[in-house]
Amino acid sequence: MSDPREPIRLRPLPMLIFSSRWLQLPLYVGLIAAQLVYVALFLKELWHLVTHSWGATEQQIMLVVLGLIDVVMISNLLVMVIVGGYETFVSRLNLQGHPDQPEWLSHVNAGVLKVKLAMAIIGISSIHLLRTFIEAGAIGTPTGRVTETGVMWQTIIHMAFIASAIGIAYVDRMSQHRH
Repeated sequence: MSDPREPIRLRPLPMLIFSSRWLQLPLYVGLIAAQLVYVALFLKELWHLVTHSWGATEQQIMLVVLGLIDVVMISNLLVMVIVGGYETFVSRLNLQGHPDQPEWLSHVNAGVLKVKLAMAIIGISSIHLLRTFIEAGAIGTPTGRVTETGVMWQTIIHMAFIASAIGIAYVDRMSQHRH
């Protein structure tokens, strides 16, 4: 009998195919670099908010804060993709028992990751839509940055995101019931 702790030896072609998952590593490292850019953007916007808040209106402050929330939500999305994608498609992180292990990581798979990503995209879209609604009061004025058509299309796109997330969650739920 073979030792269960001994790694299984694969033939060359299956080994090549299985090892190809490591080609995703530079992609995840690139996403970490993108997250660093978002950290710099967040700090820049936060500095702008703190230094210019005395001369800003409540609406201007609210728009900047919504922008900060947007950056955080996109950064959270990046963390989900980096950690969840690496754990699901490349290699285990072996975080069992670590006090900082994310709760959601214990039950992540490709389906769960898709649903979480869809929900994060809806959250990001909601922030953008809220910013648009706040700015909608200026429609038709020289300082208006949004148009009625823009508001309509942004709302339609947001609803498409919601419908897509519901569809993804439904398909994931159906596939779990079969297993």
